[in-house]
Amino acid sequence: MFIYQILSAQYSISHGIKATPLIFDNMKKSSGIRQLFPFLRHGIKTSVMHKILIIEDEIKIAHSLCQVLEGEGYAVSSAVTGEEGFFLINTDIFDLVILDLMLPGRSGLEILEALRRRDTQTLVLILTARDTVEDRVIGLDCGADDYMIKPFAVSELLARLRVLLRRGRSEQIFRLQFADLDLDLVAREARRNGHVLELTAKEFDILAYLVRHQGRFISRGMIARDLWQETTRATPLDNVIDVHMARLRRKVDKDFPEKLLHTIRGVGFIIKKEEP
Repeated sequence: MFIYQILSAQYSISHGIKATPLIFDNMKKSSGIRQLFPFLRHGIKTSVMHKILIIEDEIKIAHSLCQVLEGEGYAVSSAVTGEEGFFLINTDIFDLVILDLMLPGRSGLEILEALRRRDTQTLVLILTARDTVEDRVIGLDCGADDYMIKPFAVSELLARLRVLLRRGRSEQIFRLQFADLDLDLVAREARRNGHVLELTAKEFDILAYLVRHQGRFISRGMIARDLWQETTRATPLDNVIDVHMARLRRKVDKDFPEKLLHTIRGVGFIIKKEEP
Protein backbone atom coordinates (compact mmCIF):
# COMPACT_ATOMS: atom_id res chain seq x y z
CA MET A 1 0.00 0.00 0.00
CA PHE A 2 2.83 2.37 0.83
CA ILE A 3 4.46 1.75 -2.58
CA TYR A 4 1.14 2.47 -4.27
CA GLN A 5 0.79 5.79 -2.38
CA ILE A 6 4.27 6.90 -3.45
CA LEU A 7 3.69 5.93 -7.10
CA SER A 8 0.23 7.46 -7.10
CA ALA A 9 1.58 10.76 -5.79
CA GLN A 10 4.40 10.78 -8.36
CA TYR A 11 1.97 10.01 -11.18
CA SER A 12 -0.46 12.72 -10.02
CA ILE A 13 2.27 15.37 -9.90
CA SER A 14 3.70 14.41 -13.29
CA HIS A 15 0.40 13.93 -15.19
CA GLY A 16 -2.10 16.12 -13.36
CA ILE A 17 -4.59 13.25 -12.77
CA LYS A 18 -5.13 10.76 -10.01
CA ALA A 19 -3.42 7.40 -10.47
CA THR A 20 -6.18 4.78 -10.17
CA PRO A 21 -5.53 1.12 -9.35
CA LEU A 22 -6.11 0.35 -13.06
CA ILE A 23 -3.35 2.78 -14.08
CA PHE A 24 -1.10 1.29 -11.42
CA ASP A 25 -1.75 -2.25 -12.71
CA ASN A 26 -1.00 -1.17 -16.27
CA MET A 27 2.27 0.38 -15.13
CA LYS A 28 3.29 -2.89 -13.52
CA LYS A 29 2.50 -4.78 -16.75
CA SER A 30 4.45 -2.39 -18.98
CA SER A 31 8.12 -1.46 -18.70
CA GLY A 32 8.35 -2.01 -14.96
CA ILE A 33 7.85 0.20 -11.94
CA ARG A 34 11.54 0.72 -11.27
CA GLN A 35 12.12 1.94 -14.83
CA LEU A 36 9.18 4.35 -14.61
CA PHE A 37 10.20 5.58 -11.15
CA PRO A 38 14.00 5.52 -10.85
CA PHE A 39 13.98 6.71 -7.23
CA LEU A 40 12.72 3.23 -6.23
CA ARG A 41 15.93 1.64 -7.52
CA HIS A 42 17.66 3.00 -4.45
CA GLY A 43 15.04 1.61 -2.09
CA ILE A 44 12.83 3.57 0.29
CA LYS A 45 14.66 4.87 3.30
CA THR A 46 13.21 6.19 6.50
CA SER A 47 14.40 9.74 7.22
CA VAL A 48 15.24 11.24 10.57
CA MET A 49 12.08 12.91 11.89
CA HIS A 50 12.44 16.40 10.48
CA LYS A 51 9.53 18.85 10.44
CA ILE A 52 8.59 20.16 7.00
CA LEU A 53 6.03 22.82 6.10
CA ILE A 54 4.53 22.84 2.60
CA ILE A 55 3.06 26.18 1.47
CA GLU A 56 1.38 25.36 -1.85
CA ASP A 57 -1.97 26.58 -3.20
CA GLU A 58 -2.40 23.75 -5.74
CA ILE A 59 -4.26 21.33 -3.49
CA LYS A 60 -3.50 18.28 -5.64
CA ILE A 61 0.25 18.91 -5.49
CA ALA A 62 0.17 19.76 -1.78
CA HIS A 63 -1.75 16.57 -0.96
CA SER A 64 0.56 14.41 -3.06
CA LEU A 65 3.66 15.92 -1.47
CA CYS A 66 2.24 15.35 2.00
CA GLN A 67 1.69 11.67 1.16
CA VAL A 68 5.19 11.21 -0.20
CA LEU A 69 6.99 13.05 2.59
CA GLU A 70 5.01 11.38 5.36
CA GLY A 71 5.82 8.05 3.73
CA GLU A 72 9.50 9.01 3.88
CA GLY A 73 9.26 9.58 7.63
CA TYR A 74 8.95 13.36 7.78
CA ALA A 75 6.51 15.22 10.03
CA VAL A 76 4.55 17.34 7.56
CA SER A 77 2.27 20.36 7.89
CA SER A 78 0.71 22.22 4.96
CA ALA A 79 -0.91 25.52 4.08
CA VAL A 80 -2.78 26.47 0.89
CA THR A 81 -2.67 30.26 1.25
CA GLY A 82 0.09 32.74 1.94
CA GLU A 83 -1.64 33.98 5.07
CA GLU A 84 -2.04 30.48 6.48
CA GLY A 85 1.61 29.69 5.73
CA PHE A 86 2.76 32.95 7.30
CA PHE A 87 0.74 32.13 10.43
CA LEU A 88 2.28 28.65 10.72
CA ILE A 89 5.90 29.78 10.38
CA ASN A 90 5.26 32.35 13.11
CA THR A 91 3.61 29.93 15.54
CA ASP A 92 5.67 26.77 15.06
CA ILE A 93 9.22 25.75 14.24
CA PHE A 94 10.15 23.81 11.11
CA ASP A 95 13.40 22.37 9.82
CA LEU A 96 12.49 23.12 6.22
CA VAL A 97 9.80 24.97 4.25
CA ILE A 98 8.76 24.02 0.71
CA LEU A 99 7.48 27.34 -0.61
CA ASP A 100 5.48 28.24 -3.71
CA LEU A 101 5.89 31.84 -4.90
CA MET A 102 2.48 32.54 -6.39
CA LEU A 103 0.14 32.28 -3.41
CA PRO A 104 -3.20 33.89 -2.56
CA GLY A 105 -3.17 36.41 0.26
CA ARG A 106 0.59 36.83 0.63
CA SER A 107 3.28 36.00 -1.90
CA GLY A 108 6.01 33.45 -1.31
CA LEU A 109 8.68 36.14 -1.51
CA GLU A 110 6.93 38.18 1.19
CA ILE A 111 6.86 35.09 3.42
CA LEU A 112 10.54 34.35 2.70
CA GLU A 113 11.67 37.91 3.40
CA ALA A 114 9.70 38.03 6.66
CA LEU A 115 11.14 34.67 7.72
CA ARG A 116 14.72 35.70 7.00
CA ARG A 117 14.40 38.94 8.94
CA ARG A 118 14.14 36.95 12.17
CA ASP A 119 15.19 33.37 11.29
CA THR A 120 18.38 32.40 9.50
CA GLN A 121 18.13 28.75 10.51
CA THR A 122 15.03 27.37 8.77
CA LEU A 123 15.84 25.91 5.36
CA VAL A 124 13.68 27.05 2.44
CA LEU A 125 13.22 25.30 -0.89
CA ILE A 126 11.23 27.30 -3.45
CA LEU A 127 8.98 25.14 -5.63
CA THR A 128 7.37 27.19 -8.37
CA ALA A 129 6.36 27.46 -12.01
CA ARG A 130 8.28 30.74 -12.33
CA ASP A 131 11.26 29.57 -14.32
CA THR A 132 13.19 32.60 -15.52
CA VAL A 133 16.78 33.17 -14.44
CA GLU A 134 15.70 36.48 -12.90
CA ASP A 135 13.09 34.71 -10.76
CA ARG A 136 15.69 32.23 -9.52
CA VAL A 137 18.19 34.98 -8.70
CA ILE A 138 15.57 36.97 -6.78
CA GLY A 139 14.46 33.90 -4.82
CA LEU A 140 17.99 32.89 -3.87
CA ASP A 141 18.98 36.48 -3.04
CA CYS A 142 15.97 36.73 -0.73
CA GLY A 143 17.32 33.81 1.29
CA ALA A 144 16.11 30.58 -0.31
CA ASP A 145 18.46 27.61 0.02
CA ASP A 146 17.32 25.89 -3.18
CA TYR A 147 15.00 26.53 -6.13
CA MET A 148 13.04 23.94 -8.14
CA ILE A 149 10.81 24.43 -11.19
CA LYS A 150 7.42 22.80 -11.76
CA PRO A 151 6.74 20.26 -13.14
CA PHE A 152 9.29 18.31 -11.13
CA ALA A 153 10.31 14.75 -10.37
CA VAL A 154 9.57 13.55 -6.84
CA SER A 155 12.84 11.62 -6.83
CA GLU A 156 14.82 14.82 -7.42
CA LEU A 157 12.84 16.71 -4.79
CA LEU A 158 13.51 14.02 -2.19
CA ALA A 159 17.21 14.03 -3.06
CA ARG A 160 17.41 17.81 -2.68
CA LEU A 161 15.61 17.66 0.67
CA ARG A 162 18.05 15.05 1.93
CA VAL A 163 21.02 17.18 0.86
CA LEU A 164 19.62 20.34 2.46
CA LEU A 165 18.73 18.66 5.74
CA ARG A 166 22.06 16.84 5.89
CA ARG A 167 24.03 19.99 5.16
CA GLY A 168 21.89 22.45 7.10
CA ARG A 169 22.87 26.10 7.02
CA SER A 170 26.58 25.28 7.15
CA GLU A 171 27.81 28.45 8.81
CA GLN A 172 25.83 27.60 11.95
CA ILE A 173 26.34 23.88 12.31
CA PHE A 174 29.05 23.91 14.98
CA ARG A 175 28.53 27.17 16.86
CA LEU A 176 25.63 29.35 17.96
CA GLN A 177 25.93 32.94 19.10
CA PHE A 178 23.63 35.55 20.57
CA ALA A 179 24.76 38.83 22.14
CA ASP A 180 27.77 37.86 24.33
CA LEU A 181 26.57 34.24 24.54
CA ASP A 182 28.54 31.60 22.63
CA LEU A 183 27.62 27.91 22.31
CA ASP A 184 30.03 25.29 21.00
CA LEU A 185 27.76 22.49 19.77
CA VAL A 186 30.60 20.00 19.36
CA ALA A 187 32.11 20.41 22.83
CA ARG A 188 28.63 21.20 24.24
CA GLU A 189 30.09 24.15 26.08
CA ALA A 190 28.37 27.48 26.71
CA ARG A 191 30.20 30.72 27.48
CA ARG A 192 28.95 34.19 28.29
CA ASN A 193 31.37 37.05 27.83
CA GLY A 194 34.11 34.43 27.78
CA HIS A 195 33.09 32.80 31.07
CA VAL A 196 32.12 29.11 31.00
CA LEU A 197 28.57 28.37 32.14
CA GLU A 198 28.23 25.14 34.11
CA LEU A 199 25.11 23.67 32.46
CA THR A 200 23.53 20.24 32.67
CA ALA A 201 22.91 18.39 29.40
CA LYS A 202 19.23 19.34 29.37
CA GLU A 203 19.97 22.98 30.25
CA PHE A 204 22.40 23.14 27.33
CA ASP A 205 19.76 21.67 25.00
CA ILE A 206 17.16 24.22 26.11
CA LEU A 207 19.59 27.12 25.73
CA ALA A 208 20.66 25.97 22.26
CA TYR A 209 16.98 25.60 21.28
CA LEU A 210 16.26 29.17 22.39
CA VAL A 211 19.32 30.57 20.61
CA ARG A 212 18.43 28.75 17.40
CA HIS A 213 15.09 30.51 17.51
CA GLN A 214 16.23 33.80 18.98
CA GLY A 215 13.66 36.56 19.03
CA ARG A 216 10.74 34.09 18.84
CA PHE A 217 8.35 33.11 21.59
CA ILE A 218 8.88 29.45 22.53
CA SER A 219 6.00 27.72 24.29
CA ARG A 220 6.35 24.98 26.89
CA GLY A 221 4.57 22.67 24.47
CA MET A 222 7.22 23.24 21.81
CA ILE A 223 10.01 22.48 24.30
CA ALA A 224 8.20 19.34 25.53
CA ARG A 225 7.69 18.12 21.97
CA ASP A 226 11.12 18.89 20.54
CA LEU A 227 13.41 18.30 23.55
CA TRP A 228 11.49 15.68 25.53
CA GLN A 229 9.83 14.10 22.46
CA GLU A 230 6.54 14.36 24.35
CA THR A 231 3.85 14.85 21.69
CA THR A 232 0.66 13.89 23.51
CA ARG A 233 1.23 16.03 26.63
CA ALA A 234 -0.68 13.32 28.50
CA THR A 235 1.76 13.96 31.34
CA PRO A 236 2.27 17.73 31.43
CA LEU A 237 5.89 18.76 31.68
CA ASP A 238 5.21 22.43 32.45
CA ASN A 239 6.54 22.26 36.02
CA VAL A 240 9.65 20.35 34.97
CA ILE A 241 10.34 22.84 32.19
CA ASP A 242 9.81 25.79 34.54
CA VAL A 243 12.33 24.33 37.01
CA HIS A 244 14.91 23.88 34.25
CA MET A 245 14.28 27.41 32.98
CA ALA A 246 14.66 28.92 36.46
CA ARG A 247 18.02 27.18 36.93
CA LEU A 248 19.12 28.12 33.42
CA ARG A 249 18.18 31.77 33.95
CA ARG A 250 20.26 31.92 37.13
CA LYS A 251 23.30 30.50 35.36
CA VAL A 252 22.96 32.63 32.23
CA ASP A 253 21.81 35.98 33.65
CA LYS A 254 22.57 36.23 37.38
CA ASP A 255 26.12 37.60 37.11
CA PHE A 256 25.51 39.86 34.11
CA PRO A 257 23.79 43.26 33.95
CA GLU A 258 21.91 42.52 30.71
CA LYS A 259 19.28 39.80 31.05
CA LEU A 260 18.78 37.59 28.01
CA LEU A 261 16.20 34.97 29.10
CA HIS A 262 12.65 36.21 29.57
CA THR A 263 9.36 34.56 30.52
CA ILE A 264 6.19 35.87 28.92
CA ARG A 265 3.19 34.97 31.07
CA GLY A 266 0.72 32.78 29.21
CA VAL A 267 3.02 32.47 26.18
CA GLY A 268 6.36 30.90 27.09
CA PHE A 269 9.97 31.99 26.82
CA ILE A 270 12.14 34.13 24.60
CA ILE A 271 15.83 34.96 24.38
CA LYS A 272 16.33 38.59 23.44
CA LYS A 273 18.28 41.69 24.38
CA GLU A 274 16.68 44.06 26.81
CA GLU A 275 15.13 47.19 25.36
CA PRO A 276 17.43 50.22 25.74
